[in-house]
Amino acid sequence: MNGHEIQYRDTRELPPEGVLALYRANQWSAAEKPEALVKALKASHALATAWAGDRLVGLGNTLSDGHLVVYYSHLLVLPEWRRRGIGMTLMKRLMARYAGFHQHILVADGKALDFYRRCGFARAGKTEPMWIYAGHDH
Repeated sequence: MNGHEIQYRDTRELPPEGVLALYRANQWSAAEKPEALVKALKASHALATAWAGDRLVGLGNTLSDGHLVVYYSHLLVLPEWRRRGIGMTLMKRLMARYAGFHQHILVADGKALDFYRRCGFARAGKTEPMWIYAGHDH
């Protein structure tokens, strides 16, 4: 872990085993659908990744119409690599791509609220998040 400088990339070349390790380490249910997960990440509007050598240690992705609205769908960092600024750097890289967009959206749970507030996000007025969700991790 130590001795590796973090490299940030926008590549869509993702090792499936690295993606699964990242999602499993964060206990995200998307890891239960590995083929769909890798395809979804590669089809993202934007994808930012963090690497320690050849090990994937973090990633973030977006869905967007490319003009007005961007949704930040996933942001994950391996637990042993947290608190090093990796998540913040990934978010800054993604957000820079969408500077000037009318609406930046994400869904955050209690563990991530303070982090996203530091990124500039705030509760969306009196709106209430809604979804149809096949996972079990929230």
